[in-house]
Amino acid sequence: MKAFQPVQAVQKERILHKRYTGQVVYIYAFDVAYEMVRDPVLRVLGQRVEPFKVDGSKRNPRQVYFYRPQMVRLPTAQHRGPLGRIPVERVIKLFPVGAISITVRVPFEVDSIEELVDFHDLQLGNKSLNEEVRELAETVRQELAPYYVRPMREIADEEAYTVFCLESPLTNSEGLPISAESWLHQHRRQVASLLTQENDIANLSKQEAEESTRRYLSYYQNDVVVIDWDAALIVDEPKDFEETLYVMEMANLQLAELEAYDRILDASLDRAYRDLSDRFRTRAYVLHELREIRIDLARLSDELSNFTKFFGDWHLARIYESITARFHLTDWHKTIDKKLETLDDLYQLLAHDQNNRWMLLLEATIVLLFIIDLIILFLGLKT
Repeated sequence: MKAFQPVQAVQKERILHKRYTGQVVYIYAFDVAYEMVRDPVLRVLGQRVEPFKVDGSKRNPRQVYFYRPQMVRLPTAQHRGPLGRIPVERVIKLFPVGAISITVRVPFEVDSIEELVDFHDLQLGNKSLNEEVRELAETVRQELAPYYVRPMREIADEEAYTVFCLESPLTNSEGLPISAESWLHQHRRQVASLLTQENDIANLSKQEAEESTRRYLSYYQNDVVVIDWDAALIVDEPKDFEETLYVMEMANLQLAELEAYDRILDASLDRAYRDLSDRFRTRAYVLHELREIRIDLARLSDELSNFTKFFGDWHLARIYESITARFHLTDWHKTIDKKLETLDDLYQLLAHDQNNRWMLLLEATIVLLFIIDLIILFLGLKT
């Protein structure tokens, strides 16, 4: 006969065998066009388009502001993953700057953090997740071609980010509840190996482990966010995942668009220098092109900045600042601003040169008219 166990012993035994549960969220950003027209899109891939919503949580005031892009939620698909058959959820967001963001969610339940390293390069059957997402993005681009202004001939390289979401509360080695921040300090090397995709934890240096996990933020006892360059870790209650994930998605999208703007500026500068050395192209034509580029890029830059405004929530603002530092978005902005200044200098130089040409022409015309008056006067006196 089985011996009687106190209720407290049974509960402790269950806690000791508690596994890590949660989901891996893969975030992909694609630049697909110069911009998107403002006409509303009703359906994409046969699914109804609806505005994205972030449910207000206990840490969000009522006046919190989020930009709400158009969103499409695709039916859940079943695939074979690292741990067997898994449901895969896919969401597509459309942005007026000519970009799309695709998030893929895969649930997990593991005994140790090390098991999640295999989820970085996820294979869904005979195809990698990256390949499947690129095909999905290309299908969306083709279907929405009528809504895009100057669409890309082919999709450029995506900007990808992986987020591991662990459900709290967590426990220590004895199975007792522990704060998320304390758990992070106890499992710092494991978290670092997960974020850096390093299978051999022992081979990871202490310096790298500290560097990969030094940017972390905590609000309550049961939550913590660790941000690295290619991946992040969120420990929180499942209902509070969305707002943090959305901040990361917006930063990832901003990085992709800044890279696209940088490519546009490089091409524009090369073309401007080439046109200036072309004797057969008029300065007025080059000046007109530069003026259009400056106006368009300034407008698109303002729209991109509006996506990352988080009014009313300081914690989300802190998360955004941390991921901005990891992505070096400030450096990207400075680089683009310098190239815009170079374009502006070229524009001012050409405009000044154009004004000088007109002034020279005007002075020559005045002199010519004065000479004509003298000739007429001289001929009149002679007759």
